[in-house]
Order: sequence, then C-alpha cells, then structure tokens
Amino acid sequence: MSVYTELTHQQIDSILNDYQIGKLLAFKGIAAGIENSNFFIDTEQGRYVLTIFERMNGEELPYFMRLMAHLSAQGVTCPDVAQRSSHEKSSPFLFEINGKQGAIVSCMPGQVLDHLNEKQLYSAAAGLAKLHLAGSSFPEQRKNPTDLGWLTQTIASIQKQVDINYGLNTSQLLNDEINWQQQQNCLSLPTGVIHGDYFCDNILFEGEQLSGIIDFYYAHTSPWIMDLAIAVNALAIQLQEDDSSRMKNFLDGYQSIRALTADEQKILPAMLRLSALRFWVSRLYDALNPREGAMTQIKDPKEYEYKLRRHRQT
Repeated sequence: MSVYTELTHQQIDSILNDYQIGKLLAFKGIAAGIENSNFFIDTEQGRYVLTIFERMNGEELPYFMRLMAHLSAQGVTCPDVAQRSSHEKSSPFLFEINGKQGAIVSCMPGQVLDHLNEKQLYSAAAGLAKLHLAGSSFPEQRKNPTDLGWLTQTIASIQKQVDINYGLNTSQLLNDEINWQQQQNCLSLPTGVIHGDYFCDNILFEGEQLSGIIDFYYAHTSPWIMDLAIAVNALAIQLQEDDSSRMKNFLDGYQSIRALTADEQKILPAMLRLSALRFWVSRLYDALNPREGAMTQIKDPKEYEYKLRRHRQT
C-alpha cells in the first residue's frame, strides 16, 4: 500500500474540523501512487481523497491546488479542492500535519484501465483538449521541470552508469537524440497549461467515456502539442506491428475539440521523440538511483527506449 504517513481516525477527525464536508464515517489507505500518502475518506457528504505530500516542493503546492480548482470550475472532469474554513495567511487549500502538507479533493467516479480501446482513446483525447482550453484562462505559469536543460544535465550525470549497465550504444543513442532535439524550434507553438503525466493510471473511465482526470502534480506551462505527444506515447503506442489506427483515433478525438495548427502537425513527430526521451531518461535515472523504501516502484526504462527507436525509424 502506498502510504508513508499513517493517520488515525482521531487525526483525520481533527483535520476535518477545519472543513465543511461533514463528519468522518470511514477511511482507508489507497494502494496506488509513489510520491504521496493517499486515503479515501467517507464523510456525511460523500467520498473524498485525502493526500499527504511526502516529497513535493511545498512552495509549489498552492499552484497545483489553484489549478485544479480553476479547471474544475471550468467544467473539466477533475477533482475539486476542498477549502478550509480558517486559513489566515496559509493556503486555503492545504493543511499541515506532522510537519507535512496535505489536501482534500473530491473523489472522481470511474476506474483506472490498464488498456484503452479505440473509443476510450478518442474520449481520453477529447478530455485532454478540453483541459487545454480550460487552462488557457488560468493566469499562473510554472516552468517545465524536465525541459531540455534538465534532460541534458541528467543524461550527463548518468552516462557512466548507463555505459556500465546498458552499454555504449545506449549512451550514444541518448546523446544523439538530445543533440537532435536541441536543434528543434518550438517557439511559435500554442502554449498553456499541460497535464504532463497523462497516463492510464491518471485517467478514469465509466464504460467508454472518460469520467475523471487526476494527479496534476506534473502540470506546467508548455506547448500543448507536448502533452499530446506524452499521451499518444503513453496511451496509443503499444509497440505493436502497427499502432497507426490507435494514434489516429487519439488525434481525431483531440481535434474534435481543438484543431491542431499546421505548425503543431509538422512538429508532432519530433515531440513524440522528445516525450519518449523524457520518460526514458527519467526511468533510467530511477533505475540507476533507486530510493530507499518499500513503496518505491521502478518502471522499466526499456519501454520508452523502444518507443524512441520506433519514432526515429518512422
């Protein structure tokens, strides 16, 4: 179970005293997630998710809370953030316990699916486009934490370990790709809030329809086409002999809400490569530098190496 901070019934009762969402009836830890401790809490007014942020930068947390509240108010199917009754100078969306910050959000309906069919891909993509449009009126910005600078520095920091554990050919591919990406021009692309982590475990479905988008803690300001590339790689590309039909359904779903510009269509292949490189590097770093603790889940870097190689061949 992904719970680092254990909470008692009495502690949650104390937290809820500062909210207007009813008395606590029951709670249980959620066996998902890596970075935070999460609990389902059932109150007199319904089910909510209580999160304790274990490693996140506390100064950035209000940004994510305000973003979710904004998107929810704009009609995006994402959690709304419960506000505390008294918060003085602190954020109205965050509480503190045991020296850590936490938040309570509404619980979205639906379930996580390990695999999306083509109708679900279409619905997921339409939901992503709605998120982008709704986020266009969000006034705040956040820098991309995994931009080309981060990629360049991270690749350099792990190169020796990569040589030893994965071979010189892997290092050569990493360096060749980052050098190629540095020559691409993304300056004129439509830009705004992106989810940044639009994977199967962060979207919920009821039947064929998207019912919820969760986990906005990688959200930042970037070209929208980057979010689309992340989602295509994560949801549509299965490394089958031909994923073109799945990709087409996803792109059609997105464009049913927001049409891509000519510049976005032109640069999408490069963004698919950049997205694959970003997650490959991140997974390589985690595999080579595992964190202590039984809760750590290391994902296979090879998946995104294969996706990058596939895009480079196309």
